[in-house]
Amino acid sequence: MAFHQAPPTLGNQYDSDSLLREYLQRALPPELLQRFEPEYRELGERSGGELYRLSLADLPNEPVHTTWDPWGNRIDHVEVTEVWKRAQVICAEHGLVAAGYDSELGPYARIHQHILNYVVQASLDTYNCPLAMTDGAVRTLLDSGNQQLIDHALPRLLSRDPAKMWTSGQWMTERIGGSDVAQTETVARRQGDTWRLYGTKWFTSATTADMALTLARPEGNPPGGRGLAMFYLELRDEQGRLQNLHINRLKDKFGTRKLPTAELTLDGVAAIPVAGLENGVRNITPMLNITRTWNAVGAILGMRRAVALTRDYAGKREAFGATLIDKPLHVDTMADMIAETQGAFLLAFRVVDLLGRIESDEATPAEQLVSRLLTPIGKLTTGKQAVGVASEALESFGGAGYVNDTGLSRLLADAQVLPIWEGTTNVLSLDALRALKQDGVWEAFAGEIHGRIEAATDPRLQSAVERVRSAIEHAGRWLGETSEERTMLEAGARRFAMTLGRATELALLADHAQWCLNHGKGERALAAARRFSTSRIDLIEDEDFTAGSRLLVD
Repeated sequence: MAFHQAPPTLGNQYDSDSLLREYLQRALPPELLQRFEPEYRELGERSGGELYRLSLADLPNEPVHTTWDPWGNRIDHVEVTEVWKRAQVICAEHGLVAAGYDSELGPYARIHQHILNYVVQASLDTYNCPLAMTDGAVRTLLDSGNQQLIDHALPRLLSRDPAKMWTSGQWMTERIGGSDVAQTETVARRQGDTWRLYGTKWFTSATTADMALTLARPEGNPPGGRGLAMFYLELRDEQGRLQNLHINRLKDKFGTRKLPTAELTLDGVAAIPVAGLENGVRNITPMLNITRTWNAVGAILGMRRAVALTRDYAGKREAFGATLIDKPLHVDTMADMIAETQGAFLLAFRVVDLLGRIESDEATPAEQLVSRLLTPIGKLTTGKQAVGVASEALESFGGAGYVNDTGLSRLLADAQVLPIWEGTTNVLSLDALRALKQDGVWEAFAGEIHGRIEAATDPRLQSAVERVRSAIEHAGRWLGETSEERTMLEAGARRFAMTLGRATELALLADHAQWCLNHGKGERALAAARRFSTSRIDLIEDEDFTAGSRLLVD
């Protein structure tokens, strides 16, 4: 009988994640963990079982855009996949947005919310994207103080009833610019008592949403970001028809193909100013803080899925007389993947933790400053790691990882968007430098890192501790020495930001390893910290490399 390789399978994605369960024992009060663990376990079972199988069965299907009905009426209907229809119900019922605003949970609301997402979203075909935009819209409306819109939209955005819950879009990217939204060309015109928007949005990741927040320039306003205003709009009328809005096409993307991303034409869409008629970029910033946090969590849940599939397959695939799990080189390769994933997990959830503490008014002044820096750092660092881990995972499957019908190639295709969405690595590196212009941010960040490594007292962690200390001291010196050299500062921003991200991850890994040793959790976390410490942590270059860079590029 011909040989057929058994494909990888998944078990309960909560029970099989030792780092997740250790983290929850540290992060949540015992009564909350006891209360929520059954829900985490239920979603973990569904994520590794029925939902994973459904996503594989639904693999060939993608969203379909129907422009016209049979009688010539323009309808611009987008039919989503079966997984997305299922995801809408699951995410509403489990409150994957609403949980983040459960005031009863205080500073733990965000941790609970993102544990739910972390456990289930890897099997929901990037449905976390519209949820991120929805969460961002909630935060932005709350921060705007526009009580009329808050009262109207939030009960829908935060509903746990699948029939009532709304999702929101975030429409900022236009043909003229992505991250440089100050160049927005969409115009807002006042017609009687109504504002109407005219323009094209080149990249919208929530085409099936019920509402959106977008930027437009009221007629007569000056150019640049200050002249933009943030507007609220609803996409459909009571009959479900798009209102003065046309879907030009769905994007033919490399990855996230289950997500109906579209080009839109706004042809007089009725809209409401959210917070005045200027400073739209500043007013929409709360949304970016939320979506960048979701991006980091999206990175780690994708990394975790890649590792889980790789680990299962290694126990099934035989080559040269033994299974891959018995091959020392393969084990060593997987160990690197796992260490990267665990470092990224701890960094992403530190960002989540700080967000929850700030929103519940329990953050210290130092934590507020640290959050301003770690949010962009966390997003850019984990986004890059996600691509690297996904690439290694595909390679571990050989040819099976490269063909589309196994579903494995999606690991890499979907990961590649993470360094791009919500600000590229370079854009966020510069944002980190801007954060450090605020008084006290560097001191608060350095204090956070030193507090973590001082807790790591086991002698076996000292090499990791020294690497963190050395990297942070080097980063501080470099920042001080180049602060007046604008070209060098900008050219080195990515190396600097990645150094901060990787040093933070190593500090968190060392801290967690010590906790595990102190609480009888074994030495797996110790192994992760020690392995991560052998990777590149300090990426900063002291020499002026700008001339060489220019020579190579020119």
